[in-house]
Amino acid sequence: MSGLFNPNFDILSMSLKALTETIYLALLATLFAIPFAFILSFFAARNLMPKTLLGNTVYVAIRTFATLFRSIEAIVWAIIFSVWVGIGPFAGMLALMIHSIAALTKLYSEQIENIDDGPVEAIKATGANTLQVWVFAVIPQIISPYLAFTIYRWDINVRMATIVGFVGGGGIGLLLLQQQQLLRWQNVGLIIWLIAAVVWIMDMTSAKIREKLIEM
Repeated sequence: MSGLFNPNFDILSMSLKALTETIYLALLATLFAIPFAFILSFFAARNLMPKTLLGNTVYVAIRTFATLFRSIEAIVWAIIFSVWVGIGPFAGMLALMIHSIAALTKLYSEQIENIDDGPVEAIKATGANTLQVWVFAVIPQIISPYLAFTIYRWDINVRMATIVGFVGGGGIGLLLLQQQQLLRWQNVGLIIWLIAAVVWIMDMTSAKIREKLIEM
């Protein structure tokens, strides 16, 4: 505990570099997850899928994927990818990306299921195809919520990236583990303060942005 109240600022530069790596790792994982989750969400929305054998099969398959992959914690994915691609930030990014795809697919699809069906029916009445219905009737209704969910996910990924670092995912988590194993408690104290500060700033900032987006 004494390390928390007497942090060693000699490693501030190294810690900030690792912290920046963690933030970028979380950002990349979120950005790479967006297009996959965006596309999958349309096929995971009950109100958009046709009531046919193929439509039901696709819907159930994607919903099952989202539920299953989301239920596996990011730290478990990090262990798996560390074995496949080696220890480092790339393994951490892949772990967060897979978990984010599953989580965002669920959030995005639930938002689609809550849209107003009026514009959808109006567009269909003009003879529009499926893609045109999505573009002109669905997407305009989901832009703000999607942005809010994405920012929220980045906030979560920054926190997860720290934990993922403990199993070789790189970033501030890996540095924290190394300093802890070396019993350098003053270094550990500084790293913990930095993590707490970033998490607090991210939480406050993302909450404000999401609030503005939801009000739009």
